[in-house]
Amino acid sequence: MTKIMVIKPKYALLIAFFVLLASYSLYQARALLVGPQIWIESPKDGQVVESPLVVATGRAKNIAWISFNDRQIFTDEKGAWSEKLLVSPGLSIMTVKARDRFGREIEKSIQIVLK
Repeated sequence: MTKIMVIKPKYALLIAFFVLLASYSLYQARALLVGPQIWIESPKDGQVVESPLVVATGRAKNIAWISFNDRQIFTDEKGAWSEKLLVSPGLSIMTVKARDRFGREIEKSIQIVLK
């Protein structure tokens, strides 16, 4: 013989409230859990360019501060950024650094070659 456990409506409502509260807390903590993120979309790492003027583009997420070759840059409301760079013949390295409001940092670099 099996017994069926019945949950009273007020306890069911209380359980549902705590499940929603926990879900909302995890959703709001996603920036803390993931940290800052940056993507360099162009130029690609190792790309050979013909012109000394290079336009670097990318995106950033969960950031409070961002720099391109140690110079502060700014993003639009969607997190996109774009910067012009004059490169010299041979190998050049571009570095993007970002920091979130909790002090965590991330850095990404790419190398390009000017013919």
